[in-house]
Amino acid sequence: MTLTRNEMGREEIERVVRDVLGQWPGDPERLAHPTIPDVAGSNQSSPHPLIVNASARHVHLSPEHLEALFGVGAELEVERELYQDGYYAARQTVAVVGPRRRVIPNVRVLGPCRGATQVELSFTDGISLGIDLPVRISGDHRQTAGCVLVGPAGVVQLDSGVIRAMRHVHMGPADLSFYGVSAGDAMHLKITADGCTTVLEDLVVRDGENIKLEVHIDTDEANAVHLEAAAGVELFRPADCGCQE
Repeated sequence: MTLTRNEMGREEIERVVRDVLGQWPGDPERLAHPTIPDVAGSNQSSPHPLIVNASARHVHLSPEHLEALFGVGAELEVERELYQDGYYAARQTVAVVGPRRRVIPNVRVLGPCRGATQVELSFTDGISLGIDLPVRISGDHRQTAGCVLVGPAGVVQLDSGVIRAMRHVHMGPADLSFYGVSAGDAMHLKITADGCTTVLEDLVVRDGENIKLEVHIDTDEANAVHLEAAAGVELFRPADCGCQE
């Protein structure tokens, strides 16, 4: 079920907004930000260390929606730098409202702004909100659900852009060469943990000139493989990982 198929009326949106704003923390220092565990790989021959990060629920905002939610002239404020240079978790958060009238408050905004607003949630978040989340590469909003975003200065109703991010690995040119892959290829990730060694398949390769080697999985996946307790991680091409029949 998506918001566009079961759209809330204006009066109900206003009621939800009043409820959310009534719970809005007055002190921005109190806004919680997600804990994002990371694990480094042990392959010393690779050009860069392999970092695996659990990507918690978050929102990317367009400049237009940033002003609608936080006021005219609003700019994102850096709370914490992310692993990739130039990207950061902002001090600003929003509430995400789904078609079941349930709310996830304090969802972190990541910067810098993008051309289109996107909400990235876990499968569990989607169940809670009543949103059928398609698994998509970031930026692919075709036939995706919408939601309502609530900020301290206003409300935005999205017709699309709510996704569960496909697990992926960021690579620069040296990493692409080392692993023998190209953008769009699939890779597998082995997570070694006590009693919970797991292989996650079909990580999409995403490339960039000034990108550090980094895997992103969502919090559901990180919890399932016990990422915080992992002893090591290894990245393989499907043909090399020994898990194909």
